[in-house]
Amino acid sequence: MSPSALPLAAAPANPHFGRLGGREAIVRLVDAFYRAMDTRPDARAIRAMHEPDLSHTQAVLVDYLCEWTGGPKVYGARRGAPMLRRRHQPFDIDASARDAWMACMRQALAEGVSDGVLRAELEAAFWKIADFIRNTETHGERRPHPGRPMEVHPHATPLTHASAVSSPPHQPESLS
Repeated sequence: MSPSALPLAAAPANPHFGRLGGREAIVRLVDAFYRAMDTRPDARAIRAMHEPDLSHTQAVLVDYLCEWTGGPKVYGARRGAPMLRRRHQPFDIDASARDAWMACMRQALAEGVSDGVLRAELEAAFWKIADFIRNTETHGERRPHPGRPMEVHPHATPLTHASAVSSPPHQPESLS
């Protein structure tokens, strides 16, 4: 059989959606995340980057996380390619902002994900993208774009998210 005639292996399905408990569990995770952002003193700066009413932002994040974790592909169909770093360019995302975001997400994961292995997998994936979107260095200078996550870390799987429609549909890469 010639190499071109060999069947291609399908990408493994992302099992995280089911392991988390589906859409309802993701809604609870997102609620806990934004509740942490609203109450943590270390998150004041990142909370200020959001609208006062978080309902739209929460709905977008729920759709994105459902798709990102292997659930229904609603986000990409509605919003197109995530392009998270580009969507966050108007904001100064430095190491402090990244760390505050991660503190909120860790708190939400601790509150809503009882499976320690799954929680660690998700935290590692969230860390990769939180660090990837940093666009500002500690002293305020702009941080150059590091390249696409798969170019920077070829064996890492990026997580991306967007809150506005501006490009054709895209299927985000899986967590695994």
